Amino acid sequence: MQNFRNYYQILGVPRDATADEIKKAYRRLARQLHPDVNPGDKSAEDRFKDINEAYDILSDLEKRAQYDQFSKFWKQKGFQGKQGVKLPNFTSWGNNKGSRRKPAEDIDFSDYSDFNKFLDQVLGRRREVRMATENDAPRVPTSEPWNTASKKTSYVANSREERRDLDDREIRRETREMDDREIRQDIDARLTLPLERAYSGGTERIRLDDGRWIEVNMPGAMVSGQRIRLRNQGIGGGDLYLKITVSPHPFFRLEMSDICCELPLTPCEAVLGGDIEVPTLDGLVKMKLPPGVTSGKRLRLANKGYPTGNGDRGDQLVEIQVLIPKEISDEERELYEKLRQIETFKPRQNLYD
Repeated sequence: MQNFRNYYQILGVPRDATADEIKKAYRRLARQLHPDVNPGDKSAEDRFKDINEAYDILSDLEKRAQYDQFSKFWKQKGFQGKQGVKLPNFTSWGNNKGSRRKPAEDIDFSDYSDFNKFLDQVLGRRREVRMATENDAPRVPTSEPWNTASKKTSYVANSREERRDLDDREIRRETREMDDREIRQDIDARLTLPLERAYSGGTERIRLDDGRWIEVNMPGAMVSGQRIRLRNQGIGGGDLYLKITVSPHPFFRLEMSDICCELPLTPCEAVLGGDIEVPTLDGLVKMKLPPGVTSGKRLRLANKGYPTGNGDRGDQLVEIQVLIPKEISDEERELYEKLRQIETFKPRQNLYD
């Protein structure tokens, strides 16, 4: 028989597949081949029609039983336009009320030149036929009275139209949801900030990998490794995740929530002590320097460290570094010479005792 279609093969299921397996296979293929997903793809459109026809038959228990029962005869000679083959005593195809079709035992498959015409009688599909007029074409004597030289035929499923419309709407909805999931995508980006900006936060203008520029109001007290989520700033409404890196600072160093720094002093400052200005993230503050401070000693500025995130702040630890000048003026040299003569501090005295 010409145009025979193996519906099981079209849906990719075995002949003993369950109704649920057939439905799942159909929906999977329908989502792949739907015209909304493949606009302008003729091949996909043809396959979409094929799987719909296959599902129309195999999803109906009665039609599937008829298809299974009679399709095994498709290779008989009668289907190929040769000697007719009579079927055994089966029930008639599409034996609906009022059917005018012949009982199965009287069916001669040589009457059917292809599979489509065979299915018309089997499944009771209606034909909408526009017959040629007498002026259009001569009558053609045939056992198929609708077969004229010129005609236009369309097929309408007579009992499943509403369900197929419902299936199509459901597939369109699932396809849109699937497309939305595929289009919506979270993205990552890196943002490197100086310590002062990480501490204060504020508006940052960021260029993303896709070429977009966005302005973001960043929170304060950011730390390296922190990920900040920006809703709806990804692809297709996804989210943007910013990974923060705080660049090293030439003066400050973070140790958990404490800020450490090394404060250089002159010998006079170290000896005499007194008020001295110390840089902090909030600006310069005055610190009381005790007299006789030595290198390596740490002094604490309370609540001048980094915010902890729960409303508290760490401390700023100021490590003293007494520096000796390599070059001095003549006046300074004179004073140092005088000081050496009068100073009472003898750091090596115990070495000689």
